[in-house]
Amino acid sequence: MRKYMLVFVIALGISISPILMKEFNLESKESIIFFPIHPSISYTKAITELTLLDHTEDNSHSVNWKISSNLEQEAYLRQDIGFLFKNGRLAGKLGPWKQETKEISQEQIIKSKESGVYDAISFHYSEIHNKEEDIFSSQKMSSDRLYIIDSSFSPLASFRTAHTKVELEWKTVLDRVFKSRNEQNLLKALKVHGVDRNNYVPLLLTELPQYEQKPIPGYNRKNSDIIIGNLWEGLYKNYFQGIKKTDGTVIAPDYSTIPLIMISKKKPELLIFTETKDGESIMLRQLLPKNR
Repeated sequence: MRKYMLVFVIALGISISPILMKEFNLESKESIIFFPIHPSISYTKAITELTLLDHTEDNSHSVNWKISSNLEQEAYLRQDIGFLFKNGRLAGKLGPWKQETKEISQEQIIKSKESGVYDAISFHYSEIHNKEEDIFSSQKMSSDRLYIIDSSFSPLASFRTAHTKVELEWKTVLDRVFKSRNEQNLLKALKVHGVDRNNYVPLLLTELPQYEQKPIPGYNRKNSDIIIGNLWEGLYKNYFQGIKKTDGTVIAPDYSTIPLIMISKKKPELLIFTETKDGESIMLRQLLPKNR
């Protein structure tokens, strides 16, 4: 089984901890492992959708979160993993897997209060075996963003694109708060890990699907697909399944920040920043293809 190398740099507060290096052998069937992209098998459907539901008895609102995908043919392993963030913090995750199937569909109801920006992103993954015992991957991303107004001054409402004056006002406020918090998280991570932001191009994980339509800056289409596949492999093992802290314990990623991807302008590497619920700053480093 192929091994995947990922370097961890974990820090607490503003002190910089030693680099921890570990080689993970991904042997479990449910692990996402990047293999060469299959040249002809692709997805006929890949959808992530958020829908606002009515107020509940405790005056909170509910969001119906759906993920579904369909491959052209059955695959040895199918898995769709998804993250749902509210105002930049993880509010839920989904990730069941099935063998010998081409379709996966899942949904979850998330309860919350107050207005906010909901961002959902999914990675649709297939491990494909052919008769010659070669192994390939097929992958695709989908996402959705929903603004929800839940205020005593306005009726419960949601929108993806602001059309009315009220919606435009709420979008401006929610976007400003969202961007401010992300900038604060970035500045803290840069300080903790001693990283010069001028050497990197920042990209939130929820913005990654745009690079299925165009290549990642500085890379061609083929290498962009490799980067995306390896990135999700690492996130599944070291974020979805749990975050390793400096004391060696592994905690759930609940209420952690949206992973922030930093693509190096000078080195064949990218960094991934996230902050745990208790404020611990985490950095992952991933090597990239040298041939751009």
